[in-house]
Amino acid sequence: MRSLTVHLDTATHQALSDLADAQGRTPEQVVVEAVRRYLATEETAVRETAERLAGAHADLLRRLGE
Repeated sequence: MRSLTVHLDTATHQALSDLADAQGRTPEQVVVEAVRRYLATEETAVRETAERLAGAHADLLRRLGE
């Protein structure tokens, strides 16, 4: 596993620590889950946009591929 340093302001760090403590997890576990959820959401949004654009421009894409 690779590491990444993230600098948080005091309030965000405290909120993260409080949440992790309330859930019986480490702050690192909470952050990893949050990043994974964010990536999944963004990947879905990007995929949907790409599919919409590909559909809207299918004829042009076909012609460019010829």
